[in-house]
Amino acid sequence: MRAVLTRVRSASVEIDGAIHGKIDKGFLVLLGVHAEDTEKEAEKIADKICGLRIFEDENGKMNVNPVDAGAANILLISQFTLFADCKSRRPGFSKAARPETAIPLYEKVIALCREKGFCVETGVFGADMLVTSENDGPLTILLDTNEL
Repeated sequence: MRAVLTRVRSASVEIDGAIHGKIDKGFLVLLGVHAEDTEKEAEKIADKICGLRIFEDENGKMNVNPVDAGAANILLISQFTLFADCKSRRPGFSKAARPETAIPLYEKVIALCREKGFCVETGVFGADMLVTSENDGPLTILLDTNEL
């Protein structure tokens, strides 16, 4: 799995002209599921997302987790394009999981983050979405379960 995680002051997702999900201070997470991913990767990435200490402490150092920073909010958006193969000028997506694999794993990450006490808003898998965010920092981190 891959995730692009951005620390945000706010983020929202709009589908068909209506707000579907919205958060205040927390994380905007774009999540890509690889064709070979399993629940093991879902558990690994959810644990990492929810435990990242990337909020400032009293000394201005990134040392505080989202819960302690009052930022236990996640807007989680499915993003199969994170596994794009760009060797040619037209990207290929054969490394991305098919919906029958990706949807249950995407939903597993959502459930795991909620179990950890996070308020999780989402888009709709496969929908055409307009995602808006107010980046804080900006601070953006790429997570890959092969490297965790």
